[in-house]
Parts: sequence; structure tokens; C-alpha cells
Amino acid sequence: MRIKIVCCCIALGFSALLTAQENQEVSIESLLHEMVDRDAVARYPDNNFRLNQASSYNRASKTVEDSVGWFTNHDYNNTKTDTDHNFIRTEETNGEKEWVLMEHFGPGAIVRVWSPWLEQTKPGSDIIIRIYLDGNPEPVIEGNMITLFDGTGLIPPPFAHPSLRSGVSFFPIPYAKGCKITALKQPFFFQYTYRAYDESTPVKTFTMDDFNKAKPLIAKVGEELNNPKNTTDGKLISIDKKIKSNKEASVELPQGVGAVRSLKLKLDDYKDPAITRSVVLKMEFDGQETVWTPIGDFFGTGIGLNPVQGWYQTVEEDGTMSCRWVMPYQKSGKITVLNLGKKTIDVELEATVGDWTWDSESMYFNAAWRGQYPVPTRPFSDWNYVTLKGRGVYVGDALTIMNPVKRWWGEGDEKIWVDGEDFPSIFGTGTEDYYAYSWGGRSTEFYEHPFHAQPRSYIYNKLNPKTTNEKNTSGYSTETRTRALDGMPFEKSLQLDMEVWSGTDCDMGYGVGVYWYGDANTTSNRTPDPKGVLELPPLPKGFPDYLDKK
Repeated sequence: MRIKIVCCCIALGFSALLTAQENQEVSIESLLHEMVDRDAVARYPDNNFRLNQASSYNRASKTVEDSVGWFTNHDYNNTKTDTDHNFIRTEETNGEKEWVLMEHFGPGAIVRVWSPWLEQTKPGSDIIIRIYLDGNPEPVIEGNMITLFDGTGLIPPPFAHPSLRSGVSFFPIPYAKGCKITALKQPFFFQYTYRAYDESTPVKTFTMDDFNKAKPLIAKVGEELNNPKNTTDGKLISIDKKIKSNKEASVELPQGVGAVRSLKLKLDDYKDPAITRSVVLKMEFDGQETVWTPIGDFFGTGIGLNPVQGWYQTVEEDGTMSCRWVMPYQKSGKITVLNLGKKTIDVELEATVGDWTWDSESMYFNAAWRGQYPVPTRPFSDWNYVTLKGRGVYVGDALTIMNPVKRWWGEGDEKIWVDGEDFPSIFGTGTEDYYAYSWGGRSTEFYEHPFHAQPRSYIYNKLNPKTTNEKNTSGYSTETRTRALDGMPFEKSLQLDMEVWSGTDCDMGYGVGVYWYGDANTTSNRTPDPKGVLELPPLPKGFPDYLDKK
């Protein structure tokens, strides 16, 4: 791998960093601090931006009304035949041809990169990319599009890591005037997600000199991401009781301004995997119910106990589930556990409530659930996760699907509209790509990362790791993605659809937990569904009992 360097050689000491923060200047340092600032995600961003994405989605997808083009699924560039052109253009400089993959004019920051292996059983890629900033004719970064972002090259883990058959990076690359990313040969699949800031936003452009100076902070933030801690600073509120079928138990939060800063829940028995769907977490803030979600979808474990650790959520092997979303309120709050199952449950719940300074940018935490069975795979369709009206920031989701066949189910693209735009500002290249891995038909291994994970696929999870190279995606799979720098602000509306695109004509089951922050008057199209959580899609006939595989 070659790395070309463009340096500005500007020293940034502690006092200068404080000045930059006071002036709200966006820099490598400010973005790294923001990445692990749990309070920041609960406030509408000071530096207003919209999240955009440059990807290799099929350019035949132009309008929803064109049912053929909209679901055309060649979301890649054919490197062998040169017949697909899912990039911006080609250009030639000094006799050298480059394929332009991303181009943004104005202040911004790259906050997520996803690059898949070129072949599903052969690691890596032979494609070199270049990142040009602020119109500079020399790239600030040049290197292999996989090793740059899989934790073995320039960007260290956990910001960059190999995921499953992909290189994925969440390291911020800010720029003041513009960004262009090119490839030195025809690309394959790609996704470059970036913040597009308001024109007046001051941004300190990424340089290798600043990157090297920031290495102590990079190491500190990386250590924090890998070892998230539940806060103990605040008042502890708890529930410890048995809850009968169709009953609930609640606890009131301290009166006045405050914020839930950590939440832990544990059941006495997880032998029945359906219990993580039939036990529901409800939360009210200032008289409004903002959370109604099965615990499996809220904490990211899916159906059954599937241990996993992320920045915001952790599920431990002993069944303790915890989250670190900050949930502010002005006057009052209440947490309720609802048992919709047939058997009495024994539940332990602890919430730590700390201080909060409420201001005009403070928002309420929301979580909701949608489930459906059957979901037919023909004709092709878009399945709505959630539609929001008002102001807020979308911060994550956990998808659990039931696939009745062995063949791969997740070629569908995410399509996200913000503030009533005519075309989605985020148009993806596959469901597994949205959840930051690739070659989904083979990638049934467990994996985890601070911002995304596959807690379960087929019969495999953290307790039962995959040891073969089989291709079988039947049964339940759970995919999670939570957002820090790639959170999606919206001022009027947000609509997130996931395309249902399976290789088989069949009926699937879909269930998703979604998370966002919003103002008191921000609404969603999701409502409590007590009946739906009890209607689990049936597993394929003869499906192995994954509980016996632990």
C-alpha cells in the first residue's frame, strides 16, 4: 500500500483545540470527541449537516413509479466486462485514467467507508483509491481500498476493521471546501458516507500531519469504544419482581430535569427464545410514551439470547442486557416492563438517572418496533422501517429476519429520504452492506463492532461460532447498526425503507427495532403492537435447534 501525504504542518495544541471548540470548528479532534460524547447525540447538532452517501447503487433506479428500474439490483460495476457504470464519471490526468466515485463541493467530513472483498472466498482487492480534499491536485490519501479501511493499514482498529469480507471505517476525514474520491481502475461495490455541512461551517481539513499529531487521542478514543462502561454517577432506580402474564411493573423516575444514563435488564430464564420478543420495554418522558419495543429488538439480541457488545448496547452471556443511550427529560419519566408471554417472568431492572441541562437543542429518546409475517419476496418491494415527521436525529436499528430457505435473502438496498427530498440521499447496495459486511450468503459468522454487529445468523452466534464454510442463511438472523458520527439529522421528515430482495420466491418474516431522538412534537408511524410481538414466524421444517448448539 502507498500513502501519499499532503501536509499543512499546522500545530494544534491544547489551547488551540479549546479555541476551535469554542468556535465550533470541525476537525479530526472535534469529531473524535463527538464520536464518544453520549450527551452530544441527544442534542440537535450545533454544526448543522445532512448525511449523504456516494455508492455504487444501480443508476437504473430513478423513480419509485418505475417498478422495474427501481428494483434493478446490479449495484456494482462489472470489472470484467465494463458494462455497468455505477459511478460518477471517468477522467484523465497526465495520461492516467481515474474513476470518480464520490464528489462533494463544500465543507464536509467522511464518516463511514464500506468496501467489500472483490471475491467472496479470496480476501482483499487490487483496486487503489485516492482521496483529494479542497481541490488539491495531489491526494491526501492513496492506498488499497480494502487495507486502508480494514484495520491493517492507515486507519487503526476499532475505527477501521475487517468486519465480514469487507473493510469498514468510521474514522472522520473532514474537509473545508470539497472532497473527491477516485479509483485507479474500474471499481466494484463501494459506499462513502459523509456529512455535508452548512456552507458557513468552519472546518479544518484533514492532513497527515494532523492525523499523526492526533494519535494519542485516537488511541484514547479507540480504547473507550472497545470498552464501553455503564455510568454509576446518578440515582439508581430499580425493579426486582415477578410479572405475571399480561401484567406489567413500573418505576417512576426522579422529578425535575434529568436523564437516564444507563439501563440494565435481566430475566431469570431465556430457555424459550421467544421471550425476548414477548417481553416489552416501555418508557414515558414528560407524559409521552417514547419507547415501546420488545427487549430483544431494543438491546440488539434479536430472538433468543445472543450475546454481543457495542458502543450503545451490550448483551452478556448471563442474560444481562444494558444500554447507554442518554435519555433526557424535563419534568418526569417512567420505565415499565410488560410481559405479554404466557408464563410469569422474574425481571431485574436498574436505571441510573443523572443530571441534564435542558436547552432548545435537547431531544427525547425514542424506540419503536415493527414486525410482519408473511413478507412476500415477489414482487420486489420496499419494507418501511419507520417514517418520522418533525425534527430529530435517526441513530440506529436492529433487524431480525426469518428466512425459510437456504439461499441468500438480503440483496435489498436501504433507501432513506430526508426532509421530503425527491430522491433518497442514502441509496445503498444491499442489506448486508448497510450493516457493514458483505457476501451475505456466505457470511453467517458472528461478528461485533462498536457500531454494528451480526449477533446471530442461521444457527451461529457468539456462543456457537461457525467452524465451516457452508452457505446457509435459513432461520433467524439479527443485524444491528447504531450511529455516532453517521447519525442522520432531519428538520421536517425522515423515511427509511429496506428493499425486500431475496433470491427465492418465498414468504419471510421481518421485525425491526428503530431508535431516534426527536422533539416533543416529532411523530412516527409506529404504534404499539401487542398482538404482533406474539406472532413469531415459523422456522423452516427440520431446522436445527440452535439452543442445542450452544
